[in-house]
Amino acid sequence: MAIADLKNVLKIFGGSEVSADHENELYKEVLLMTLARAADADINIQNVEVDRIREILKERTGEEFSTADIRVAARAELYAEATLVKYLSTVYKKMSDAHRAETVQALADVFRSDSSVSVLEVDFFDNVAEALHVKPSQIAGLVAGDV
Repeated sequence: MAIADLKNVLKIFGGSEVSADHENELYKEVLLMTLARAADADINIQNVEVDRIREILKERTGEEFSTADIRVAARAELYAEATLVKYLSTVYKKMSDAHRAETVQALADVFRSDSSVSVLEVDFFDNVAEALHVKPSQIAGLVAGDV
């Protein structure tokens, strides 16, 4: 998936609808955008974080992303017209509960990948979870009926 392929997120942000069969593509785009921006949340993109993001994206989407893909998507200039939180606040309604929870869980995984979690990363995490309307039970992976 090329960075320029963020068409589903941009469509929704522009007021368009995304069909049910494109919801999975939307999830992939949101995951890429969120995790890439997470790498820069503390103003210090570390290689271990980028490597972990690439692993998570491969695990959760089945697609390969280059280090350059991640670093380009992390650049703040891409979000000059609207913040990531604003994008997420707009697209969350089009995402399944599972995809929203997986995005936030993956975000926590990225932040745990280096030696420490900064205050800026915690703030970024809280803002993303709030924008995606993810409940604490979803973050913890608790689903009623599971044992």
